[in-house]
Amino acid sequence: MTFDLNFYKGKRVFITGHTGFKGSWLCEILANAGAIVTGYALKPPTAPALFEIAKIEERITSVIGDVRNYEMLWEAFNHAQPEIVFHLAAQPIVRDSYKDPRYTYETNVMGTVNILECVRKSGTVRSFLNVTTDKVYKNNEWVWGYRESEELDGYDPYSNSKSCSELVTHSYQRSFFTDGHVAISTARAGNVIGGGDFAHDRIIPDCVRATAKHETIMVRNPYSIRPYQHVLEPLYAYMMIAARQTEEKGFAGSYNVGPNESDCLATGDLVSLFCKSWGEGTVWISQLEKNAPHEANYLKLDCSKLKSVFSWQPKWTVENAIEKTVEWSKCWLYGNDVRKCMDAQIEEFLKAEK
Repeated sequence: MTFDLNFYKGKRVFITGHTGFKGSWLCEILANAGAIVTGYALKPPTAPALFEIAKIEERITSVIGDVRNYEMLWEAFNHAQPEIVFHLAAQPIVRDSYKDPRYTYETNVMGTVNILECVRKSGTVRSFLNVTTDKVYKNNEWVWGYRESEELDGYDPYSNSKSCSELVTHSYQRSFFTDGHVAISTARAGNVIGGGDFAHDRIIPDCVRATAKHETIMVRNPYSIRPYQHVLEPLYAYMMIAARQTEEKGFAGSYNVGPNESDCLATGDLVSLFCKSWGEGTVWISQLEKNAPHEANYLKLDCSKLKSVFSWQPKWTVENAIEKTVEWSKCWLYGNDVRKCMDAQIEEFLKAEK
């Protein structure tokens, strides 16, 4: 099944969390496709921030606000009159959720309630996609991938709050949208990597920071296995799902979005790929933590549903993803045009054979 980004030309699109890593890439893709984009989010969560250094604000309408503030969210939403909504706003860091669980739940659960209330009140929305995480599942440390029918019960406050966000979405769909006037889906994505991620407590940003300082990379969980994919992979899938369900409501549902099984790697192996791609004598060592907060050791997704329903396949391997991340990071470190690099990678991704 083909998907043409020209679908978004002239479409009014509302994105929560647009100032974040994934949100910034999504804004750039949609702006390139000719969409009329409005973003609503807090100020960029990191310094530096991709949203700022790539000057994303020049291409969209950006509203700085808290997704927990329903009145402000509704004002921006109502002004935008969107046809398609992507909900990305979240507190996304597992370890931060242990430090401030209340804020994590307020943002990830009530933020979902607030954006769905806006959709419920709106007369213009035709398609809504809630972006959650692969961590929504009750993790039994299985060696096989989790399917969309598995039990939702994230362990830590972040994962659990995203499980709750899924349940909120399902409840709103059943309670208010059974007539099909708005198609509603959730997308559960695996770990993403790519240029412009400056978050703390994420392995590839930590690698870039250490390498930029000519320091040895420290890896706290080298044996944890995760599904790694370039950020463009899930973003393309999100846009595909939202577009297809706009045209045909039967496509609405819950979808895992992850790489092929061969790209589910131990963290240490991922960092080794990074060191090889970066060169310049880059090395890493294990730094196991004592009394560290719980994080899953083994986690991967079964993406058979997405592949079957949409004839979808990942375009880039994890090796490609690392290479493109290093390419972007060096572009930034050497003071070159990062938006130009983003656009070149987007074009290359879209032309890649599945």
